[in-house]
Amino acid sequence: MSRKKPAPGKTARTATPAAGATKAAAPADETADAAPEGPRPARLTAAAALAAVEGLVLVGFGVYVLIMGLAGNPESPEQAETLGITVLALALLPLLAARGLWLRRRWSRGPAMITQLMALPVAWTLVQNGGGLIAIGVLTAAAALTVLALLINPTATEALGIGPRDA
Repeated sequence: MSRKKPAPGKTARTATPAAGATKAAAPADETADAAPEGPRPARLTAAAALAAVEGLVLVGFGVYVLIMGLAGNPESPEQAETLGITVLALALLPLLAARGLWLRRRWSRGPAMITQLMALPVAWTLVQNGGGLIAIGVLTAAAALTVLALLINPTATEALGIGPRDA
């Protein structure tokens, strides 16, 4: 297939869509990620709240490590600063997932579940280290398992607009 160039002085009308065509396409794009109708189920609200708390705890830990890296006397200030920045960056995932769950966005279930699955080995490591970390590890595992249970519940999946797969 060859393309013909328009004659000088004439413009090709097929290159640009009509003004009405872009306006008609916009509502279809907006409804693709729109929240389903109806009230937000309590399970989804609880999952969003727990994910937000996890994200805020990570933010607090990241800020603490950064401050101790800058003002404290760590063995390696560079390593402490890098850890603090990394933890702050990792805190974005549960916070964004919590916001998506709160707004009932379909995409948010995946990042929320991945965050919880990543929290389980962290919880196990904390429990294995003993001392006061056992309580933190148990709380982390309990929160992760709770959010996972809430997110795989059919009520939550339907609220996010995720239905059963067609056979």
